[in-house]
Amino acid sequence: MATPSDKQSQAEPRSPTALDAAGIDSATMSLPHNPDFENGRWFPTWRPYGGDLDRDPVGINEYLPPSKSILLGVQHTFAMFGSTVLAPLLMGFDPNMAILMSGICTVMFFIITGGRMPSYLGSSFAFIGPVIAVTAYAGVGFNSNLNVALGGIMVCGIIYALVGLLVIKTGTGWIERLMPPIVTGAIVMIIGLNLAPVTIQGVSANQFDAWMAALTVLLISGVAVFTRGMLRRLLLLVGLILSYVAYYVMTNIMGFGVPIDFSAIQAASWFGLPSIHAPRFEMSAIILIAPVAFILIAENLGHFKAVEGMTKARVTPYMGRAFFADGLATTFSAGFGGTGVTTYAENIGVMAVTKVYSTTIFVIAGVVAILLGLSPKFGAIIQTIPPALLGGASIVVFGLIAIAGAKIWIDSHIDFSKNSNLIIAAVTVIMGTGNFSLHLGGFDLGGIGTATLTAIVLNALFNRQKD
Repeated sequence: MATPSDKQSQAEPRSPTALDAAGIDSATMSLPHNPDFENGRWFPTWRPYGGDLDRDPVGINEYLPPSKSILLGVQHTFAMFGSTVLAPLLMGFDPNMAILMSGICTVMFFIITGGRMPSYLGSSFAFIGPVIAVTAYAGVGFNSNLNVALGGIMVCGIIYALVGLLVIKTGTGWIERLMPPIVTGAIVMIIGLNLAPVTIQGVSANQFDAWMAALTVLLISGVAVFTRGMLRRLLLLVGLILSYVAYYVMTNIMGFGVPIDFSAIQAASWFGLPSIHAPRFEMSAIILIAPVAFILIAENLGHFKAVEGMTKARVTPYMGRAFFADGLATTFSAGFGGTGVTTYAENIGVMAVTKVYSTTIFVIAGVVAILLGLSPKFGAIIQTIPPALLGGASIVVFGLIAIAGAKIWIDSHIDFSKNSNLIIAAVTVIMGTGNFSLHLGGFDLGGIGTATLTAIVLNALFNRQKD
């Protein structure tokens, strides 16, 4: 059986690129060489999409007509909206600033990664526990100690960016040895499963909300399975619109449940800047928040591996750029009063269903988010979406994230006849799903952090030998 290097040697020869000079041995990667994607320049060679949307995926360096691109970009904005707004609310941040920063940071990420890594950057849930611990936030209203948290998030972003520079210089080999597919697949899976209990509890407050969430799941699933072409690619957007209309009829017209309140839309202005807050640097806060950088590295490594598995494009050599971009974006966001950001598994879930991987779609999603962040009226419109509908959409998206983790195992041909792989996967998934949390000093790793650390340690202990 040919090794990855054997397969590469049988492929079309290519000239050395800047990536090889940076210490990345792309010959060891088994994915086929794409001359448009791996052209040695900062951005890939862009091509118009010429396939059949019912059958053929849209590549990273391909672009669709403007009308279709805008619709798909809006869908990605919808996919990120619930989490990007929920995270700042849980920490006492300004949601409009979080939306604005997510859009700016997504465009920044596109530029720094050279348009080679399809990802949306939104509010990271990994910061919630440390920020609440540092600021003693009561969970209601504005966080009066917000500035202290911002300083810790900025330092975290700087550390993350430095790791990205190290990866650019030394390559991804050492990270991939720490986190092979058995580890990254488990991490991606628990990101979806860990959020499941919160999502289900959020739509189970009463039976009406539970039924509306179930209807949303059915409508989105129906669009995904029974429609074709562009309509299928817009499953989340179309499904949410249909469920929104159904909810309006059931509540505002027929009198069931809590009706949608449109008064906030009328009162909101069309344009307005969100409030800006300056960071304050205190060592006690930095010590607690800065280690989140390593959770983000593990989380994003899993995301990038999922992207590589879906797109069949060689994105691993650009992982250093992605780490650096995410770290820089986190620092930038916190500098103005926004949350720390991370690549969003929700949007990876959308890509898994739509098979549209073009990074130009994420630029459009970022621009839409910027407009929403700068317009209180647009923000008010989006915020009229009932929580039950967002919860129903989250059930679909988080489920897709969990399955994306299993897909990493399948695509990497993980051998589960080996007890070492069985134990790593089993322990990690249960820890992450059950939100098992350990403390290191005063730092709460959280369920995802504990499971991630466990997966890395178990892999180092059990899989020392080379295959």
